[in-house]
Amino acid sequence: MLRRATATIRVDDRLVLRPATSEYGPEMMEAFEETWPEVSRAMPWINPDRPIDSQIVDFLTETERMGRTGMLHHWLMIRPWDGTLLGLVGFDRVTRSGKAIWNLGYWVRSSEQQHGLARRAIDASLLWLGEAEELCVELKVDPHNHAGRSTVMRAVRDWGGERCVDGDSAITVAGVRTLHQCHTIVVGPDRGPSKNS
Repeated sequence: MLRRATATIRVDDRLVLRPATSEYGPEMMEAFEETWPEVSRAMPWINPDRPIDSQIVDFLTETERMGRTGMLHHWLMIRPWDGTLLGLVGFDRVTRSGKAIWNLGYWVRSSEQQHGLARRAIDASLLWLGEAEELCVELKVDPHNHAGRSTVMRAVRDWGGERCVDGDSAITVAGVRTLHQCHTIVVGPDRGPSKNS
């Protein structure tokens, strides 16, 4: 697996993905609070009994450090004309399938949902990840999260992915344990949504 630093991705005139850094702490906190408690599905490690702002700052600091070394890749979804933070998309190394190297996760703040941001950010980040080499990515989804399931299934269909039962895993969110379904997508230089459809 090649390692490279997380870089800015210009998706289109309406969306830029910027590497997640601690300088975005206040904006991330604002978006997080707007989307609470739904955002806990994307960030199940958040402990609601501890100050959330310090957990967000710690997350961004660690993500920035790991992004520089290519060990994690997280981007903030930014509206370019006013700098508004719209959400987060990224890859970590917490996989269960035995096939994937990366796990994809995302969330979009409540006021910006249903505008195709997740779809565009997922496609752009998968294309970026696969620029240099072919590799497998996991996408896990709570089957009861209908919007999230729709987004994941669209990506799986468009990228020629598949269901991977071996990667299913129980995830605890807000004290409730739910079996999340795993899907895998192979990315690479000759792969992408237009090349698989």
